[in-house]
Amino acid sequence: MMAEDLLRPRGELREHESLARYTTWRVGGPADRLYRPADLIDLQQFLARLPADEPLTFIGLGSNLLVRDGGIRGTVIAMQGALNEMKRLDETRIYLQAGVSGGKAARFAAAEGLVGLEFLAGIPGTVGGALAMNAGAFGGETWPLVESVETIDREGVLHRRSPGEFEIGYRHVAGPEDEWFVSATFRLQAGDTEAARQRIRGLLDERNARQPIGKASCGSVFRNPPGDHAARLIESCGLKGECIGGACVSDKHANFIINTGSATAADIEALIRHVQSVVEQERGVRLEPEVRIVGAPA
Repeated sequence: MMAEDLLRPRGELREHESLARYTTWRVGGPADRLYRPADLIDLQQFLARLPADEPLTFIGLGSNLLVRDGGIRGTVIAMQGALNEMKRLDETRIYLQAGVSGGKAARFAAAEGLVGLEFLAGIPGTVGGALAMNAGAFGGETWPLVESVETIDREGVLHRRSPGEFEIGYRHVAGPEDEWFVSATFRLQAGDTEAARQRIRGLLDERNARQPIGKASCGSVFRNPPGDHAARLIESCGLKGECIGGACVSDKHANFIINTGSATAADIEALIRHVQSVVEQERGVRLEPEVRIVGAPA
């Protein structure tokens, strides 16, 4: 391989790419440019060549994300199917890159006889997304298990950081500006592989029983307010089944909004605002979206 080949981006670059196929809601306008890196080194090289003022957006599995119908200006980096390395470091630590899905991360840890990450199997997203929002489910949460993370800046430079360098809360993580997660080292506990696998199966069964699996959604739309549950508040206002256009509040779980097949991002966003307004008027609680809303209106 020639030296110039090592410097040439090896990933996939597309222009005016519809983001509907990259989000679990199956809506969203086009990205000016979408890049899927071949690996971490390729991502570093690609970023190093971008103009300093190029807008950048990183996405994983596209869950917990609403892309407006006007799309996203600048360059979108799609981690789905990329940055998927997993390895055991020692007796209690594993290394996971940001593009690894939560389910794969949970199963890998279990296969290695390490426990603590089983809850990730019930979260439809990537390790990068779990780090970005301190994802949690079924009593587990991401950041208490993190020993260190690796981030990348817009010049393609890698940084190793400790949890102490971030502001971490319930579904909230804030850290250095213009840096994105590319990997994490997790410190877990030794345990029984089969017991961990059974717990994963149990969590998935519970999720399937309670949530509208198989429907186009983003997962939970709203954060739970202190001492209560968003789903209970929404249901108590009679909003199950409420629709705007092709977007409907799930009949199965009130904190899910479903794309019934014809929804636009505008429909979904309007329904989010409608649910917020009704719950605030009737219950005096302002629900805060957990979903990230990005992009321009149509």
